[in-house]
Amino acid sequence: MDSLCTWRGEVKPDWIDYNGHLNDGYYAVAFSLASEGFLELAGVFKEYRERTNCTVYTVETHISYMRELKAGAPIRVTSQLVAYDAKRIHLYLEMFHDEENYLAATYETLLVHVDQSVVRVVAMPEEVAKKLEAIALQQQDLPKPKRLGRTILPIKAK
Repeated sequence: MDSLCTWRGEVKPDWIDYNGHLNDGYYAVAFSLASEGFLELAGVFKEYRERTNCTVYTVETHISYMRELKAGAPIRVTSQLVAYDAKRIHLYLEMFHDEENYLAATYETLLVHVDQSVVRVVAMPEEVAKKLEAIALQQQDLPKPKRLGRTILPIKAK
């Protein structure tokens, strides 16, 4: 199985910066929408929040930019479940130009399951764990992403 396509859209004209390409903040918007698409598949979305008063918070994110995208460019974002446990979900997403199929950016994120009534990280219910397990099984043969776990290399002072 391939990574799941969890969002498709296009670069809106108001997402363009002074350099004439997609502003870095709007890469984050598109990746956030794709993360929400993944969470919907995992059963942790609107109805779940309303029923349980639990949700998912983003606690860490890393974006790498490879190629620029221009206004009107079609975007496809795929999601790969890297790991999960009772309280956390680790995702890796890739953004592609949806016609030319080049990799434009990657996004790695760590999400935590939060009970909003007490604002604490809590274990996910079995219904969510089972959906995550099913996704993990579907993606078990995917290779580990090459850009997973990247860090910013320090610049040595002169």
